[in-house]
Amino acid sequence: MHAIIKRIENLGCTLPEVPSPVANYIPAIIVGEELRTSGQIPMVNGKLKYKGSVPSQQSIESAVDAAQICGLNCIAVAGATLHGDFDRIQRLLSIRVFIASDVGFEGHSVVANGVSDLMVEVLGDAGKHTRVAMGSIGLPLGATVEVEAVFQIRSKE
Repeated sequence: MHAIIKRIENLGCTLPEVPSPVANYIPAIIVGEELRTSGQIPMVNGKLKYKGSVPSQQSIESAVDAAQICGLNCIAVAGATLHGDFDRIQRLLSIRVFIASDVGFEGHSVVANGVSDLMVEVLGDAGKHTRVAMGSIGLPLGATVEVEAVFQIRSKE
């Protein structure tokens, strides 16, 4: 079992099935030594788990959980793009975290910490990354959170 999958399981999580795109795009693309994921929303078993704005429709705690699910989906997409060869993931370079939020909400960084903390727990020091956390008036399918990740990868040997 790969170390990344083992760490995910040690956190009490499972690596999800790769979510199918909901429009005309691909889940990830490799450019040089970077693997860039499309935005991932909190899909679990093909269903959107968290929908609506923070804090009027979803609590901050639910949004943090949604961000973690998005992060797991990013890892799953990266792994699938690398044909299961998680050893090629060198580090996480950056994430962008979009939060459907009400006017005046200022807790974006708290929500984004859900995925940031997950990445460091799963990847160790290689999970430390740059980040953008921003509010949005709406996200695809009404999702509460959307996360895009950029991983540095090793070339095939």
